[in-house]
Amino acid sequence: MENRNVQVEERHVEHRSDSSLVASTFIKYAAYIIIFFGVLYFLIKYIIPMF
Repeated sequence: MENRNVQVEERHVEHRSDSSLVASTFIKYAAYIIIFFGVLYFLIKYIIPMF
């Protein structure tokens, strides 16, 4: 019986973009944008006409 020395190269492919991380980041920044435009709308609609 032959004793063969075979080196098997294993490659593990890791996806850098985790879909849950991307989704949570998108939701976070979407919330920031919605809050920003909400404050801007409030300033334009109610605060600025007072002056």
